[in-house]
Amino acid sequence: MKPNRIGTQINADFQDFKYTGLTDKIIQLFYKVYNKLGYGFLEKVYQNALVYELNNRDINIQVQYPIKVLYENKIIGEYYCDILVDEKVIIEIKAIKRLIPENEAQLLNYLKATNIEVGLLLNFGMKPEVKRKAYSTSRKSL
Repeated sequence: MKPNRIGTQINADFQDFKYTGLTDKIIQLFYKVYNKLGYGFLEKVYQNALVYELNNRDINIQVQYPIKVLYENKIIGEYYCDILVDEKVIIEIKAIKRLIPENEAQLLNYLKATNIEVGLLLNFGMKPEVKRKAYSTSRKSL
């Protein structure tokens, strides 16, 4: 846990996630892609394969979904998450040796900047890695 600016604790790793059925399906597809392709491709290759699998299951997705960062109601930055699933789950894809805290921070910042509360960080590295993150919309006004 880490303190927010008013001193209360925020736990970004909820034990009880929303949309577990959907995130479980995404994770199954992640492992399917990983088992077929293995390690060593660029992120875009894994993204394309995961998009293919999601589309084959008629799951609503948006690729390179824009995220606007606001500060005092002004847009101060614009980013793109890899995949937005069913307007409920942000997927951030990596293809690196292992995940580092900055990768998790990137996903949490995407959640903070949107009305989306659940994210998956999927690493197609030497060993497959999955991190689920959640950030409640009720905390976004802090």
